[in-house]
Amino acid sequence: MDATLHALGGILLNAVPTFVIVFLLYFYLKYVFFRPLSRVLEARYEATEGARKRAEEILARAAGMTSEYEEAMRSARAEVYLAQEQLHQKLEAQRAADLEVAHQKAESLIQEAKEQLKRELAESKEKLQQESEVLANQIADTLLSRSTA
Repeated sequence: MDATLHALGGILLNAVPTFVIVFLLYFYLKYVFFRPLSRVLEARYEATEGARKRAEEILARAAGMTSEYEEAMRSARAEVYLAQEQLHQKLEAQRAADLEVAHQKAESLIQEAKEQLKRELAESKEKLQQESEVLANQIADTLLSRSTA
C-alpha cells in the first residue's frame, strides 16, 4: 500500500505542472480571448438591444405626439364648430331683427296707405256730394226752365 501511495504521489507530482499549465492557460484565455469576446458580444447586444429600445422609445413618443396632435385637431374642430354655431345664431338673430324691422315698416306703410285711402275716399265723397248738388241744381234749373217755357 505504501508503494501505491508513493506511486500516486508521483503521479500527482507529475500532474502539478500540467495543472499549473492548465490554470495559466485558463487565465490567459480568460484575459486574452474570453474578456474581449464578452466585450464584443456585450457591445453587439447593446447595439441591437439599445437600437431596439431607442426605436421603442421613439415609437412611444411618436404615438404620444400623434395622440396630442389628434386631440389638438379635435379641439380645433370643436372651436371651429362653436364659432360657426355662434355666427349662425348671430346671423339668425340679425335676420330675425331685419325681418321684424321690415314687418314694422310694411305695417307702417299699410297704415299710411289706409289713411291715405280714407282721406281720398272722404275727399271723393265730399267732391261727389258737391258735384251731385251742383248737378242736382243744374238738373233742377234745366227742368224748371223747360217747365216754364
